[in-house]
Amino acid sequence: MKNILVVFTGGTISMKIDSKTGGAVPHFNGEELIKMIPQAKGLANISVYEFGMYPGPHMTPEMMFDLSNKLNEFAKQDDIDGIIVTHGTDTLEETAYLLDLTVDTGKPIVVIGAMKTSSEPDWDGPRNLVDAIHICSNPNSTGMGVLVCLNGEINAASEVTKTHTEDVETFRSLDFGTIGFVENGRVLFNRLPRKIEKIKTGTINTNVDLIKAYAGMNEKFYKFSADSGVEGIVVEAMGVGNVPPPAFTGIKYAVDKGIPVVLVSRCPAGETLDIYGYPGAGKWLKEIGVIFADYLNGQKARIKLMLALGAAKNREELIKLFD
Repeated sequence: MKNILVVFTGGTISMKIDSKTGGAVPHFNGEELIKMIPQAKGLANISVYEFGMYPGPHMTPEMMFDLSNKLNEFAKQDDIDGIIVTHGTDTLEETAYLLDLTVDTGKPIVVIGAMKTSSEPDWDGPRNLVDAIHICSNPNSTGMGVLVCLNGEINAASEVTKTHTEDVETFRSLDFGTIGFVENGRVLFNRLPRKIEKIKTGTINTNVDLIKAYAGMNEKFYKFSADSGVEGIVVEAMGVGNVPPPAFTGIKYAVDKGIPVVLVSRCPAGETLDIYGYPGAGKWLKEIGVIFADYLNGQKARIKLMLALGAAKNREELIKLFD
């Protein structure tokens, strides 16, 4: 059997309903969780590392980076064949993408969570953990980058996003679809991840804002962000990459101050392109030096920009990391 390390960070998978408040709260640590899923022990040699008991919204980019450093250490150990990370679903895609960009290994890494607590009869935690063990044990999982698995579906960390607040089928790759699935212990891959890339950096710069464009938007938020000392801005633009003319004025203000601005779309799927040429449109943004972020959504582009700011020595290197 494979030697698999479960890195426990918390999340709904570890929660139960609190009798006093009636709400779900963290309750089980990693060791306790594994004991509640006895079938896991028969599939692999399981060991546990307790990173913490954090709900998804409590995870910060600094904590994600610390987790990445831990995983880089674990991945070098000969007695570890694969790594499973439990995580709260609210920020799971951000942590998974950061790990995908920064953990340098070909060993399987699978990030899982749960949409139901252990107090609910349809708790999905056990299945997700067991599926992740099967993925880590499968030789085809080698060199696939960080994977995300919930509800039997395997997605690439660079492509997946949370699409529904409660549904167990919430994690989807809207642009390219799942890369595979787990069915009764069988791991089937349909394709490779579209892109596997690494950013080598010893630091992460978290001083990056994310601003969403809306109808009638003016320059206010962009100027406020630029004047606050921010070191990077991600703009969720409309459609394929356009903003209202007054918002363009604010973005140009930030660019003129030397602040890197990265552009994504507020649409749930699709890429950003400089197709349109009217004031505030993509060609105007491209002309002033705004960086287009391909198919990334806002939260992922922010993760990438924070890492790129730590790795790049100048603007040219930063742009290359996005291109």
